[in-house]
Amino acid sequence: MESNHPHFKLILGSSSIARRKILTDMGYQFTLMSADIDEKSIRKEKPEELVLALAETKAEAIMQRIPDGENIEEDKSTLLITCDQVVVYEDAVREKPSSVEEAREYIRGYSKGHTATVSSVAVTNLKTGVRKGGVDRVEIYFNEIPEETIEKLIEEGMVLKVAGALLIEHPLILPCVKEVVGTTDSVMGLPKELTEKLIKEVLAST
Repeated sequence: MESNHPHFKLILGSSSIARRKILTDMGYQFTLMSADIDEKSIRKEKPEELVLALAETKAEAIMQRIPDGENIEEDKSTLLITCDQVVVYEDAVREKPSSVEEAREYIRGYSKGHTATVSSVAVTNLKTGVRKGGVDRVEIYFNEIPEETIEKLIEEGMVLKVAGALLIEHPLILPCVKEVVGTTDSVMGLPKELTEKLIKEVLAST
């Protein structure tokens, strides 16, 4: 596979800036499409099952919007990458906070505590219909998170837009992170190693 990947086109089915940045860092060029699905309508017992089901539902929703003939080029496959992520805290699944109060409560809970992110990636080959999916889990341990840090984060607003109000790469939170067991790219929503593996698997099964 040459570095500019002439053999396939890539669509990132996500509006996440972090995922866009990670995929760019991986050296890929891609187009963007986002799936408009009712995430709350999908419920699974295990977080791993939930994020995988959501990534697959997003893929189906995007595929319905792509005209049939558009992505069928003789010599190229088009791969669609869809993702999802939840934060797991004391066995409870956390999605995006529904209010400022909830965000504040979430972040307070992490102080001197521990949480995990569970991220899914599904790669669909639109030419062959083959789809491979996988899940990556990262454990995160925190030192104390000062009250003023929490207020600054909420005022700024980014934490309201992410699962579990969790942004470990944020300059305000970074000093409070004690240990990350896993990779930062996974916490940010796109585990690089898993994504590469799935792309290779989907291309190999043509």
